[in-house]
Amino acid sequence: MSRNLHPTEGARFLLQRTVEDGARATYKVSIYTPDAVFSSTASLAEDGTAALVAPTSAPGDLDERLTNLAKLVARDAPKRREDGLAVWPARIMRWRK
Repeated sequence: MSRNLHPTEGARFLLQRTVEDGARATYKVSIYTPDAVFSSTASLAEDGTAALVAPTSAPGDLDERLTNLAKLVARDAPKRREDGLAVWPARIMRWRK
């Protein structure tokens, strides 16, 4: 059963890990707005860097907000490793107004 990820307002950001390679990971990233979805790929590194491989073409500053969310995940990777958790979560979803 597929879940409707389109919010009634704001945007929903979804990161789904596709590749994990030690200190790096690749995520399929999507931005869901009330009436559209915009997707791309992001590369994250344990040193706290994150970048979209290509813009999603989402309106406004949504790509920047998505990149900032990805950077937070990347910056948290060393602490997750230290705590014995999965360094790169399989799926991250956030909603922002």
